[in-house]
Amino acid sequence: MNHEMPNNSEGLYRNLVLVIGEECLDVFIYGSSVRLCPDVPAPVFIPSTTSVSLGMAGNTAENLKGLRVKSKKITQMTQTAKQIKKIRYVDSKSNYTFLRVDEGEDSVEPYNDTLTEKVIQKYDAVVISDYGKGFLSERDIKKFCVNNPNTFLDTKKVLGDFCKEAKIIKINSLEFGRIKNKINLEDWKDKLIVTLGGKGCMYLRGGEASGFHYYPADSVDVCDVSGAGDTFLAALVAKYLQADNIDNAIKFANNKSKEAVQRKGVVAICETKNAK
Repeated sequence: MNHEMPNNSEGLYRNLVLVIGEECLDVFIYGSSVRLCPDVPAPVFIPSTTSVSLGMAGNTAENLKGLRVKSKKITQMTQTAKQIKKIRYVDSKSNYTFLRVDEGEDSVEPYNDTLTEKVIQKYDAVVISDYGKGFLSERDIKKFCVNNPNTFLDTKKVLGDFCKEAKIIKINSLEFGRIKNKINLEDWKDKLIVTLGGKGCMYLRGGEASGFHYYPADSVDVCDVSGAGDTFLAALVAKYLQADNIDNAIKFANNKSKEAVQRKGVVAICETKNAK
């Protein structure tokens, strides 16, 4: 793979970001069910339309693009072309998900790209989407955190020494509940953001205002939460690179993820709500 220095000569984009992690295809098969199967207690699903979009790290990169941030993407799909698929069977009217079928998670090969420290340092930021499927090791993550001061990490791993040099670490409330008794919160002040779904998020501050600070989200009619965490992460990075202010970045990320959950499927949010 070619490891030339990143080039941000295109005037359309403000920054150049490296996105690395697991990527998937999010497949939404929309249809309807009006009867039960006569021989087993299951609904009979009749498909009508199918929507396919990039998910996980791919969705993060697509959202960055929509927010005028150019990215280079390194995933198991760019490395080996092996795909993870998340296939959802969804009622067209209610958006109720009957079933989700995941494919390809057992075929993920470990990251084998050896970017030099010099190349990693040239990016305006590194965004790591570590979904815990086996692509990135703690050693891999540490290399990026150490060599780029603007490394934003979303991980399923228990936080540890490997990510202490990250700029910001974003996890959701379920993940936080699983690890909060395994970590010392003192180690993660001014780094840790915990997303709270429709309630917004909380950010662990240090200094005189030490402790979790809450950033509520406006109440909206939720259509689909799929990919909202990726949108939050992309918007957080885009705004931070623009304004160098974590408060503004968090508020912007809340607003953009709010836009995402009001739409069906996994979608990339643009810089302005009505942008094409």
